Amino acid sequence: MKNVLLLLVGLVVIYFATTGLKSTRNVVAAAPISAPKTVKSVGHLAVYDELNLSQTGLERSVFEYALRGWQKMDTAKSMLTIVDLSQPSNHKRLYVVDLFNKKLVFNTYVAHGRNSGDLTANQFSNTQSSFQSSLGFYQTLNTYMGKHGLSLQLKGLEKGFNDNVYNRNIVLHGADYVCEDIIRKTGRLGRSQGCPAVPYADSKGIIQAVKGGSCLFVYAPNPDYLKQSTYLSSAYTSL
Repeated sequence: MKNVLLLLVGLVVIYFATTGLKSTRNVVAAAPISAPKTVKSVGHLAVYDELNLSQTGLERSVFEYALRGWQKMDTAKSMLTIVDLSQPSNHKRLYVVDLFNKKLVFNTYVAHGRNSGDLTANQFSNTQSSFQSSLGFYQTLNTYMGKHGLSLQLKGLEKGFNDNVYNRNIVLHGADYVCEDIIRKTGRLGRSQGCPAVPYADSKGIIQAVKGGSCLFVYAPNPDYLKQSTYLSSAYTSL
């Protein structure tokens, strides 16, 4: 009887041992969860983060668009000017960025054309007497003294979108209707005949900083422009 009991105990021990081993062998160790990778901006795109431009209302995508055109222009000028017409005119939506020295030189108000919209611009034209803003990339030219004082001639680089701005006399100039007093009274800036007009207090400094061949980008989330612009056809690539 004693031998039978010992035999039964041995069989129980063997059973649990073998089933325990099977369970252990069937367990697959979970792979360690890795932290999500952070995409680091490189080249001049890193300037966006270094200058905290998101805090000024400028979207990263708009800055990257501007870099595409600046790169395609192959200009030696470090100044990049962005007029962000996706923002309403009571926001400081003009940016002058020194890419080489990583500095936001100006961030101020800028007017759009009177027929482009009220508070926000949503209609754009390249035709004479349209009194609308023109989207796209521009090259800054020379200064002159006009009815608005020191002004800056512009050359539109995008056929069908802004290549007629020189003939339309679309220039960068100061204007008394671009100021916070007008915003307090009307809720928006005054509007131009299509020119990117800036406050008189900033106009001379801006013009002197960007004249002579630098890149100016007038942006709005216009589907036709975004689809057809040859300057936006390829992504910015850091060198």
